[in-house]
Amino acid sequence: MNRRIAETAPVTDGVDTGRLRTALNAEAHRIVYDQYRPVADSLGEELELISEVDRAHLVMLAERGIVGAAQAAVLLKEIDGLRAEGFAPVRARPMPRGVYLAYESHLVAELGEEVGGVLHTGRSRNDLNATTARLRARRYAGPLMEAVRELAEVLLDRAAAYRMVTMPAYTHGQPAVPITYGHYLTGVASAVLRGLRDLLDAARELDVNPLGAGAVGGTSVPIDPARTGELLGFATVARNSVDAVASRDFGLRLLSAAAVVGVAASRVARDLTFWTAEENPLLRLADDLVGSSSMMPQKRNPFLLEHIQGRAAASLGGFTAAASAMATASYTNAIAVSGDALRHLWPGLRATTDVVVLLRLVVAGAEPDAERMLRRAVEGYTSATYLAERLVVAGVPFRTAHHLVGHAVTEAHRAGVPLTEAAKAPEIAAVAPGDADGDWLNPTAVAEACAYGAGPGGSSTERALGEMREEFDAVAAELAGRARRWAGGTALLDVATGGATAAAP
Repeated sequence: MNRRIAETAPVTDGVDTGRLRTALNAEAHRIVYDQYRPVADSLGEELELISEVDRAHLVMLAERGIVGAAQAAVLLKEIDGLRAEGFAPVRARPMPRGVYLAYESHLVAELGEEVGGVLHTGRSRNDLNATTARLRARRYAGPLMEAVRELAEVLLDRAAAYRMVTMPAYTHGQPAVPITYGHYLTGVASAVLRGLRDLLDAARELDVNPLGAGAVGGTSVPIDPARTGELLGFATVARNSVDAVASRDFGLRLLSAAAVVGVAASRVARDLTFWTAEENPLLRLADDLVGSSSMMPQKRNPFLLEHIQGRAAASLGGFTAAASAMATASYTNAIAVSGDALRHLWPGLRATTDVVVLLRLVVAGAEPDAERMLRRAVEGYTSATYLAERLVVAGVPFRTAHHLVGHAVTEAHRAGVPLTEAAKAPEIAAVAPGDADGDWLNPTAVAEACAYGAGPGGSSTERALGEMREEFDAVAAELAGRARRWAGGTALLDVATGGATAAAP
């Protein structure tokens, strides 16, 4: 090998490809290669959630005098020990009647009936499962809502930064009228904010405590669901025991809201794929957001956009499967609802979270080529509609104006000249402003003139961004408040159980 070439040849470390000089963004790497993540410990997660509910339930039973303080303390201490061991003794037990009964059997075996046997007082597996399902859903819905919030924030920031970068809007894949890149991003932000609001609404049932509903008809034991709800971060209690154990509506609503967000993300990814193509590169993605080819040295593949489109419909598929399972069940506790339906919720929400994170990274790392965007708006004759509207203002019927300008565009295209040249025809030139300097049909000026109907001109985009910022702040505050309540319940429970276990021998 030529010595000079050898000295400048890159190290084949998988990072510097010659064309790309950086590694893939760390967040994107985690998502793209998620098939190599460790398999989730579903059993461990279920046992952890059961034990969390048990801790709250025992604190409440002791405070109400339903269970002795000493009994509760011993139980809590044993449960804490199981949690520290990763529930190894329970995992080793046979589970012919389900996870909870194997867990309870261990406690009875270790502590005896007089202690271990009181844990299930005033409770059924039905309301327990309904409660753990809500707690588990928080773990997936919370990160999704936070990811959507972050995407909305990036969109609003980039919309403000690029509100003066003129580009063609596209319809049917063809240049249509001049807008700005910031105006486009403002439109996307509108959809994302609606998605965030929908997710918040869908997650409201995660704030309702079903514990206490028993098997389906409540209990005669004088329990206090409001107290267990407080310790678990719930805002209110279920108002009907049948609905508490029968319903998993939150699963359908979350998947539905996630599906709408996924559809919007997929549509945006399609636009960005088109705009980053080498034949029409209106945007450039940073090196850490594109991939290379194993064979073709010149490639900069925007492959994250393909991952967005590939995963965007996962929540929609989950909704269809979950709704189909639920539709087979009576309106009471049912395995088809609590198990077969909800198992589609977790992967659906996680996939949508990944989609939203990837889109945020791409939007944040996409730099518009302002010169090329403007040139494409000129070459695409995007000022034609504005020219027709000027004829209308001058008294020409719109359909006549439409025909005249269409003919002018045909002539301009044939001659290879911009629309400003074609507009010099006598029947069109009369509508030019008196002080026209030849640039009055520049797409930037036209976009600025389109200030009505929420177009990009005047103060329209700034006004929209201001209103959306206010909405964003309100939604973000609601999301933060909910996250604080969920975390606050955990902290409150830790304090309560710490005090209770002090009574243990």
